[in-house]
Amino acid sequence: MLDSKALIEIRRHLHQFPELALKEYATSKYIRHIIGNFKQEYLEIRTIEQLPTATLVYVKGSNPKRTIGYRCDIDALPVTEKTGLDYQSKNDGCMHACGHDIHMTVALGILNYFSEHQPKDNLVFFFQPAEESENGGKLAYELGIFEGKWCPDEFYGLHDNPQLPAGSIGCRLGTLFAGTTEVNVTLKGKGGHAAYPQLANDMVVAASEYINQVQTVVSRSIDPIQSGVITFGKLSAGTIRNVIAGEARIEGTIRGLTQTMIEKIDSRLKAIGQGIAISFGCEVEVELNQGGYLPVENNPELTKNFIDFMQNNNQVDFIETAPAMTGEDFGYLLHKFPGTMFWLGVEDSSQLHSDTFTPKEASISKGVKAIIQFIEFRMSNK
Repeated sequence: MLDSKALIEIRRHLHQFPELALKEYATSKYIRHIIGNFKQEYLEIRTIEQLPTATLVYVKGSNPKRTIGYRCDIDALPVTEKTGLDYQSKNDGCMHACGHDIHMTVALGILNYFSEHQPKDNLVFFFQPAEESENGGKLAYELGIFEGKWCPDEFYGLHDNPQLPAGSIGCRLGTLFAGTTEVNVTLKGKGGHAAYPQLANDMVVAASEYINQVQTVVSRSIDPIQSGVITFGKLSAGTIRNVIAGEARIEGTIRGLTQTMIEKIDSRLKAIGQGIAISFGCEVEVELNQGGYLPVENNPELTKNFIDFMQNNNQVDFIETAPAMTGEDFGYLLHKFPGTMFWLGVEDSSQLHSDTFTPKEASISKGVKAIIQFIEFRMSNK
């Protein structure tokens, strides 16, 4: 079995060579190399021609009653690392700033154990590309890769959390992560001279009014007991100070804890766009793209089982967590298969997606051990 030192070596290699969504060729090659060194008696490795950086591994159970799925993500972010570590990223402008190198290493540690200790139930490991963008989970599902023996009866996955102690496990019933939707709003009017506004149709003013009206959606259209977020992070219009802009573009994101909430926010943004178009006599196009980033809604029964096990395991530091407004495309798979997502604490003062993110490596072996114990416990249940 891979010991703590070997796991850290794997993680540091992965950290040095991060790759962006759907370009994880060296990453997937390395993953398959590591798996190729495991005992192969119970394993079957599968690749997907249409999704070449994805890797699936089937572990044959000795007396299977179910198939348990485990997913980890493998892509990195377009971030220039500033940690100063000896094993800092060697790929300029790319970094595992979200800890997917930790995710992969934990998954490999779990898989390594079950390659040497045949599980009772069948297992399917999914090393998924393109979580940060490009909807990797949705792409995989739509390709039909989870069919036949590759179809999990239940699915599990983790995300690292720098705010929790290293090696701790966090989870909650209900929604763990929010769903997200990209928002692009294009407004088209008529440009003109700054001195003659009556001859133009100013889209800076129209865009500003749209943004102001949207601020009332969460405060007046959403149940205050629930949570939603709308952020516009980019507004583009005009070319010079003395020319009235005839076109503007607003870009932002929606976050919501349920799919129903997200759809309600979507409808309000479209309605406001229609109102602005009438008020300003302009064209307004509201483009909403959720893709595979649905809310991560944990299955009640499976999650209660997971939490009960972790709470009663004196070798695990379990923490019940609040929902987070971050997004995760595992939510798409949890809308197709019952399952649970949970946190692995990695204890760091820097946050996810920051250029100084440095998770504590002691979390890796603790996470591997806790998840192996849970899977074995799960297989002992009817």
